[in-house]
Amino acid sequence: MKLNNKTYDTLKLIALIGTPVITFLVALCTIWNVPHCAEITASLAALDALLGAILAKLSIDYKKENMKQ
Repeated sequence: MKLNNKTYDTLKLIALIGTPVITFLVALCTIWNVPHCAEITASLAALDALLGAILAKLSIDYKKENMKQ
């Protein structure tokens, strides 16, 4: 799969910001006793981890492709 630079940069920014935002949500959910806090934040963390893994794979593929040229 190939992404243009703008799409990759946007997804990378989302992935990098995701972890601190999830930590913030955990704190707020705990303070305010939001129902299903653990399920919500764990799902977001799993999604953020998946996005990070996909972006890492795309970055590796991009570097390999450019080293051949």
